[in-house]
Amino acid sequence: MTPFERRTRACQDRLADAGAEAVVSFPSRNLLYLAGFDEEPAERHLFLFVPREGAPVFLVPELYETQVRAESWVANVETWSDDDDPVAAVRSVVSDLELGSGRILVDDTMWARFTQDLRTVLPDAEFGLASEVVAPLRSTKDDAELDALRRAGAVADRVVERLREMGERCLGMTETELAGEIERLLAEEGGEGVAFGPIVGSGPNGAMPHHTYGDRIIESGDPVVLDFGTRVDHYPSDQTRTLIFGGDPPAEFETVHELVREARTAAFEAVKPGVTAGDVDRAAREVIEDAGYGDRFIHRTGHGVGLDVHEEPYIVAESERELDVGNVFSIEPGVYLPDEFGVRIEDLVVVTEDGAELLNDTDRGWNC
Repeated sequence: MTPFERRTRACQDRLADAGAEAVVSFPSRNLLYLAGFDEEPAERHLFLFVPREGAPVFLVPELYETQVRAESWVANVETWSDDDDPVAAVRSVVSDLELGSGRILVDDTMWARFTQDLRTVLPDAEFGLASEVVAPLRSTKDDAELDALRRAGAVADRVVERLREMGERCLGMTETELAGEIERLLAEEGGEGVAFGPIVGSGPNGAMPHHTYGDRIIESGDPVVLDFGTRVDHYPSDQTRTLIFGGDPPAEFETVHELVREARTAAFEAVKPGVTAGDVDRAAREVIEDAGYGDRFIHRTGHGVGLDVHEEPYIVAESERELDVGNVFSIEPGVYLPDEFGVRIEDLVVVTEDGAELLNDTDRGWNC
């Protein structure tokens, strides 16, 4: 049994617990997770029906049939041609699966036109979101997923080391130019594109947590927040380091950087099965608050990472969600001083039987 089939069978078990008849997925991360088929959404009706019992069914445009059969474990593939009415094809599959007035869970990101067509075919059904049953499965990573995440983390690690080696050669570059260099290095080290648009926040731009990059020139003494990742076999890395490529750091920077590093360590050491996401957030936040910078830590401590860069579990204050073995998430405390600089340090971790394992592990210091 492939990992994709195991995940689909587990999804069917959860459908029974949720009192739902089926999950209907369209091109999305859920479709990749369950069927092993990766495709971007488009104008044609392409659905995976996962009923509570029995075999799943693909309904695909005829031009996708060979591709789907080659790439997915799902054997039952129904097709429709461009001369057919796709809604009639949907109605036929729904009838064959004997779906009716029960609960139907659709992908959270399904386009409205496709959801409306499903509602037309299933007028008596109650609709909900597939995340109800799929998100808990996706939050616990299997061995294949962890292997991909480790390899993606290793690519990001190697790029961080190469950026350190560049050192003063980065001075005089714009943030945009350095972002382009990061993308080039990720590909050179074996990554598959970027997991998200890289962040290169130099000097005062680093005080904006989601600044991307711009025309500001990186100067001597600038703290530079570098947040980037790549994908390996669809799974991402997500790592942040704050570096100074040359010159003397600004006043207060070394104190703030060491404080953020201590907060990251405290959060990492708090991770183990059974603790809550809120416990991990508090471990980081208390370090920063006790030092008088609590109002400058302005975001959650972390987020789950998987096929999506942001998914469950979210490491946020007051969350009572208990962490389980196999959960993967970021730990990324930060302190941001407006008009001066920002500091963020981010690692990915996986919860293990007795604590946590780092999925990336380069030096967390600031000097090159």
